[in-house]
Amino acid sequence: MKMVDIKAWAEYVVDWAAKDPYGFLTTVILAVTPLFLVNAIVSQKMVKMIEAREKDQKKEQKCQENIAKAK
Repeated sequence: MKMVDIKAWAEYVVDWAAKDPYGFLTTVILAVTPLFLVNAIVSQKMVKMIEAREKDQKKEQKCQENIAKAK
């Protein structure tokens, strides 16, 4: 099993960023953009789930209050 030389890789990245900053930034932005999109989609789904849970909890609480009033 071959070990990854992190120091050499880091030096390569720093050298690349120094020689071609626009190309480096473009590559980084293109690599990170899909992650932001996935994050936005997952966050939206989570918000909807939380809102649905809160709505169910309020409904259940209202029902319990009505039962307590009826007694």
